[in-house]
Amino acid sequence: MRILFVCLGNICRSPSAEAVMRGLIASEGIEGVEIDSAGTGDWHVGNPADPRAIAAATERGVEINGRARQVRPSDFGEYDLILAMDRSNHADLLAMEGVDPGKVRLFREMAGEGELDVPDPYYGGEGGFSDVLDILENGCAVILEEVRP
Repeated sequence: MRILFVCLGNICRSPSAEAVMRGLIASEGIEGVEIDSAGTGDWHVGNPADPRAIAAATERGVEINGRARQVRPSDFGEYDLILAMDRSNHADLLAMEGVDPGKVRLFREMAGEGELDVPDPYYGGEGGFSDVLDILENGCAVILEEVRP
């Protein structure tokens, strides 16, 4: 199973989701699940995650690493599940060349929370990053149970 988490710039929500899920997979000793993240936009390509996201994650023992990248059409063939952080990202993914609509889902919908967005903490205060991590930790635990090999 290969899962791709997607947000707008790939510096806040999606790398945080990737890191949370990696941690869950490692702590449970699960094999056969590969995780990555990307953004629908290209503004931050090559940059590390937002320092506020890294700080909030580090406080919880979650390690965010890697560099931002943009979603590629080839991702639709390489990943089994593509989880959009919000409805805007979901719509952007569905409009891309080569999309397989059956693979693209809203993160919170997959986590059993309905069609809710994971809020973007980029323009908010420090607390928004912690709130997003709460959502991602709960959601990733549910999603992992659904996709567990």
